[in-house]
Amino acid sequence: MITAEFFPTLIHAVDIPNPVNFNKHLEKNILEWSRQDQGVQKTNVKGWHSPTDMASRPEYKPLVDELLKMQREIYNKEHLDRVPMIGNMWANINPPGAYNKPHVHPNCLFSGVYYVKSQPDSGRLRIMDPRQGAQLYIPIRKEGKVPQQLWREGLFEPLGGRIIMFPAWLWHEVEVNNSNDTRISVSFNFIQAGFE
Repeated sequence: MITAEFFPTLIHAVDIPNPVNFNKHLEKNILEWSRQDQGVQKTNVKGWHSPTDMASRPEYKPLVDELLKMQREIYNKEHLDRVPMIGNMWANINPPGAYNKPHVHPNCLFSGVYYVKSQPDSGRLRIMDPRQGAQLYIPIRKEGKVPQQLWREGLFEPLGGRIIMFPAWLWHEVEVNNSNDTRISVSFNFIQAGFE
């Protein structure tokens, strides 16, 4: 039998090497920012969402550089033309009990998250099957491990120092922080040059 896979949804991840000091610097700046700014309300529930101008602030340039580096790799891998540009970027502070409701990021090409501070059970990133037709029927499967290409959702642990990027149209959410500590992340959107 010949099996062909069409319409894959590509999720990209990179771990920044030795992120401890890098993340301590980010955490310090983000916490200070949250004390000076009440933030905005978007999909965040019980958490703090910074204004979306984070990429223009000089203290976050090292993270912007890492994100752009990864986007350039994705452009090569996905045969994309032009150059990537950050549309917006913001910090998230999710204390215990906080989460983010399901959403997409319109008018962007890629979205993603960088994990600054996390611990077990602090809220996984959940992505949902984007195929509308696939939601009409859920087949009964055999017991045992189901191959990844047949999953209806993907779950990603929030690991400090990890960047995850995915198509901006992909429905996603952040689970409840059930840990005893605060989870800090940075979210962002990329566009292609010429569409700004």
